[in-house]
Amino acid sequence: MAADEENTPPAHQAVPLAPLPDHRNVNTLWWQELWRRHAHITTPLRARGLTCDIEFGLSAYIVRVPLPDNSHLIIGPPQEPVSDRPPGDPEGWIATREHSIDQSVFEVVYDSSPSDDPGAPQRPEARHGGSAEPLIAAIDTRLAQLGLLPSPELRTFEVTQDATVSFTLQARDLADAHERIADLESIEAATDTALDGGTRLTHITYGSVHDTDITAGRNATTAVSTACGDALLELTDQINGSTSHVQAAALLRQVLDPDDGVLARLADSLEAAADKAKEAEEDDGFDLSHDLAGAAAEVRSLGEDLQTAEARMRTLTSLAPGPRPPLSPSRTPSLPPRPLPTAPPRHTR
Repeated sequence: MAADEENTPPAHQAVPLAPLPDHRNVNTLWWQELWRRHAHITTPLRARGLTCDIEFGLSAYIVRVPLPDNSHLIIGPPQEPVSDRPPGDPEGWIATREHSIDQSVFEVVYDSSPSDDPGAPQRPEARHGGSAEPLIAAIDTRLAQLGLLPSPELRTFEVTQDATVSFTLQARDLADAHERIADLESIEAATDTALDGGTRLTHITYGSVHDTDITAGRNATTAVSTACGDALLELTDQINGSTSHVQAAALLRQVLDPDDGVLARLADSLEAAADKAKEAEEDDGFDLSHDLAGAAAEVRSLGEDLQTAEARMRTLTSLAPGPRPPLSPSRTPSLPPRPLPTAPPRHTR
């Protein structure tokens, strides 16, 4: 089934995602196809800081989600009886929490599969069928009750205010950093004073705070990767995982928005670099400035040429599904090829 619209982040919001699995199958076409088919499950879970992987259960592919207490979630369609539904598009979802060693840890978190017994009372979740949104909501609720939702990773930012105040600040992202210091007034304090919220003053003098410059920093416990590169990788992953052209168009807007899009901001950065190169004493500073300014102009021109791309993407219609080729090559020892073979049980329901 198509991914639920509600599980797609807003176009203006960059949601950090948990990393992809690190096994070799990630680079194979058949695994990438499996991942795409389950993106409406994995993407919202990864946005909550949970890593995911695709494995083969009793008779169908499942999503495995390790949890901080060494237990794990198993999310998939009913394994018995065998269904001919394609991967990622079941009649219902079953999510269980299990433990590889402690067999006493087992609970059904969600079950929207149709009942096999016509006389049995219908489960409340069954009305949702294969929809992903109620499944994710149920997982959210249960993991929050158990305290198993990962805390957001804090980054360290170096903050300078009015050229008189300098301190480091730990926050989830740049927006959170701005929010934490929005009402901060500089006060007279000693250097290297620890404050609440992971803030440590490195230099401060008396005065009012108006202008703020925040840059990503590093300390012994937090190594901040390139924020822009990470955000673009996450955006690429979200576009790859989109299951409709409407969703892809909303994500594409983050690249093409004429005011705040990636291309517009890239052009701004190149122009700023060009201005900085002009300040050099060397002759090459002028040449470099010219090259950077030219690159900025090309990027802006490219953005203008693609201004209709979002609308064009939005009007596209997916091809009707044809005969489905096997998802895995004939020699894949970790995940069985289709048609599904008989395999010894790996997970109990």
